[in-house]
Amino acid sequence: MRQSIDDIYQEHMQDIFRYLLSLCREHHLAEDLVQETFLRAYLYVENYKGEDVKPWLFRIAHNAFIDHYRKHKRTVVKEQGFFQRLFGKGHGTEQEVLLKSEVAEVMEVINSLNEQQAQAILLYDYHSFTYKEAADAIGVTDTYFKVLLYRARQKVRLIQGKENEKNE
Repeated sequence: MRQSIDDIYQEHMQDIFRYLLSLCREHHLAEDLVQETFLRAYLYVENYKGEDVKPWLFRIAHNAFIDHYRKHKRTVVKEQGFFQRLFGKGHGTEQEVLLKSEVAEVMEVINSLNEQQAQAILLYDYHSFTYKEAADAIGVTDTYFKVLLYRARQKVRLIQGKENEKNE
């Protein structure tokens, strides 16, 4: 490994935190899982095959999240105002309110997808991974990842289209 674990931590900690926060939707749990991710990376550095470190870390983070989820066997649904807290407390302008509303709607739609489809959208569209990096992080082939992403986007469009019809 060319970089020290401290350098890797400094470079990727925020991305890993945001990814885990988008999965678990709990700030403190995401912080704990980030620490678990980097602990596992440190302990299993000999399994690192020299590929790009970012997908490897995201795979470890995903596995840490799954392990935590299996261990606790419960689903926590966050209230509608979760992303509103991310943009700050208090009343904002009309544009901020609309943005918060749109983010909440999009996350609600993404959370309704199956796990791999939600991961595909979050990794590729939100975290700007390449197809290869995202596929490695999820543990699928590049081709299958593209299929997942396509189907996830189709499902999002379908769900948003149905919601728009209800509102009209």
